[in-house]
Amino acid sequence: MEKGLIDISLTYLNLTELIDSEMLHKKFADAKQYVDQFDRSFDSAMTADINGFSWGYADAMFKNGIRNFYSCLHTHHGMFPLFKKQIPFWWGTQSGDKLLVWNGDHYQIGNDFLFAPNTDQSKYYGPEGFTEKEWEAQFEVTKEKVFGFFELLEEENYEFDFCPAMISGIVTDNSPTSPRMMEGIHRWNQVYGDQIEVELVTLNQFFEILRSKDLDIPTYKGDWADWWADGVGSTPAGVKLYREAQRKYRLANKLDPKGEKGNPAKLKEAQDQLVMYAEHTWGFHSSVSEPWDAFVNLLDTRKLGYAINGNRAISDHLDDILATYGEEANQLDRESYFKVVNPHDQAMDTLATVYLQHWQTVDDSYFAYTLPLEGFLEVVDCQTGEILVSQVSNSSRGKKVSFKIALAAKEERIIRLKRTKPSAKRHWKYANHAHIGTEGIADIAPYEGFKHDVSIYGIKTDHLELIIDQNVGITSIIDRQTGAELLHPARDHAPFVGVHEVTSFKESNPYSVRSIMGRNRKAPSTDRTIAKLVNVKQLEDGPLYAVLLLKYELAGTGMYDVVLTVQKTAPQIDVTIRLQKIGAWEPENLYVTLPFTYDSPLETNCFFEKSGTIIRPGIDQLPGTNTNFYLLDNGAVMQNGDKHVFVSMKDTPLVTLGSLESRLVELCDANAAKKNKEVLYSWAMNNFWETNFKVDLSGFYELEYGLYVLQDASGEVQNSVQTARNLIEGLVAIPYNPTNEEKATF
Repeated sequence: MEKGLIDISLTYLNLTELIDSEMLHKKFADAKQYVDQFDRSFDSAMTADINGFSWGYADAMFKNGIRNFYSCLHTHHGMFPLFKKQIPFWWGTQSGDKLLVWNGDHYQIGNDFLFAPNTDQSKYYGPEGFTEKEWEAQFEVTKEKVFGFFELLEEENYEFDFCPAMISGIVTDNSPTSPRMMEGIHRWNQVYGDQIEVELVTLNQFFEILRSKDLDIPTYKGDWADWWADGVGSTPAGVKLYREAQRKYRLANKLDPKGEKGNPAKLKEAQDQLVMYAEHTWGFHSSVSEPWDAFVNLLDTRKLGYAINGNRAISDHLDDILATYGEEANQLDRESYFKVVNPHDQAMDTLATVYLQHWQTVDDSYFAYTLPLEGFLEVVDCQTGEILVSQVSNSSRGKKVSFKIALAAKEERIIRLKRTKPSAKRHWKYANHAHIGTEGIADIAPYEGFKHDVSIYGIKTDHLELIIDQNVGITSIIDRQTGAELLHPARDHAPFVGVHEVTSFKESNPYSVRSIMGRNRKAPSTDRTIAKLVNVKQLEDGPLYAVLLLKYELAGTGMYDVVLTVQKTAPQIDVTIRLQKIGAWEPENLYVTLPFTYDSPLETNCFFEKSGTIIRPGIDQLPGTNTNFYLLDNGAVMQNGDKHVFVSMKDTPLVTLGSLESRLVELCDANAAKKNKEVLYSWAMNNFWETNFKVDLSGFYELEYGLYVLQDASGEVQNSVQTARNLIEGLVAIPYNPTNEEKATF
């Protein structure tokens, strides 16, 4: 190490863009701290196999001492940026810094030259094995390959007098080292070194050589969208657990910014487990060809285990932190006090939620199964005595009590649930107005003196108006403050509708039908089906929100239900998609339509939040990068002046823009800006890759989406992104037993 013969890359693992930016910085800092113990300078990093990195990755590298970055890309279902490989460029960060990047070739291109003896795996030898005669024959192949390699470089007008080629001990991932490659290198230099000299160098040495050259190196700024990010779509259950853990990780850091309240060991365990889940390997090479194989299923379970263990560890850590805020364990006959905490550096005026299990009471009284939920309790702000607007719903966790509360940044407030005096019960059939018939069906249109703002045909609040067509679903969402339409006029489908794709392998097999797809994740023969609306039901209508259930039928699923919760006190729609996915061996895709804009798409700019940066897809990207799909953090923003529509995707980070038809793949260039105006889809599931991806998508899933209409006078998207992130993470409400001194102040 001290002699410089062994080198260390300052990155940690080969990661997908699923990684949280805070965690990415932490792991890069750990790597830098490790190498600082040596009496050598380390400032370079490399990645192998993967071919894409969030723009935030560049910032994280630079801020943690990395100045040089070597990309050993792999164009299997991917492609290198800049339309050309084996070239350097400066990668400008959003912060104004820049990294020197070598846009390299495959991470085992050096093995193609067969420098190590007996390295040609395609050869079959006799009983004597690899003899001197075989070594001579192999060296002739080396001669053909090396000279052929440089002849091609000359034909392509390669401009440098050197060319790097990454080499491994043997041709395999996670290769052990092999000093025997030096036998072939020495032999080459003795025979042909006067024409082409081969030198084995370390990563840092290479960049020392590169920086010593007098080269005109261009600078590019933008996102390097990852072609292999779509692996997350093959394991939706694990990704949902991971994304929940990410939100808890952020909440824990906000509630305990100095690290004084939680359990450091649990926090580190969570970081280690979650970063392993974000590593780019998804499954085994025979995941598709042999999905029954025990090792295939073992690796799938182990991968899922990282998400499970990370979620468990961060949940335990968060519980330890909340205990310092006074969180109480379950207790019989506990007075229904709760503490509500705003963990964010921003004032919040939103809904908070607490739960009562079936055995818990409010002022010694249980919820009755036979009586309506409304009118049973009220929520009281203990500090002000104000009765907060509230609503009670049924949930799998018992009764969900939601209430509207305004809190300053970092403010804490104590609330109490109190029984209310039951009002006299009046039956609707005795009402003397034309609102509802004797059969109990409320289907009268509004008339003077009567509003009908919630029905299966639509919902109208002070903020939004939804119109629902009984054949297709939502056909319009209007911002009532401005009259702007929020649905994209070029949409093919209603929002939140499912789109299923399947590609038959009748004339091939599960492996080969996938292998020929290239960078297009479907084929011209792919069969595409759109969900069909079969029923609409009104589930709730209360003071805080109304709930509708849209039931669809969709190929590839046994159930596809869309639950719309439209808030009445804010321009916000929370959406839960409940589906049963039926398994298939064929390559499949499942999309959820998110065709949102703000008024005119021509005047609306699309922004993606991904791994610590905010980019405009098709615009803020390196030339030649992927525009087919992207992996996001919390979601996307449609910005028109000071009006912003934030589309959140809690569980499904992959998105695609534009037509779902199979077509030639467009790389980012001067014409790619048109992508920014196209219709957005959530790419919820896929199993298309012939290796690595989990082939079986079957199971029951609950996928959460959201729509927030936000306004920022400055027009800054960053402000709306932060507001949306805070709304997604929400307020923290915990069971709490106030002291006598606190009660005396109520």
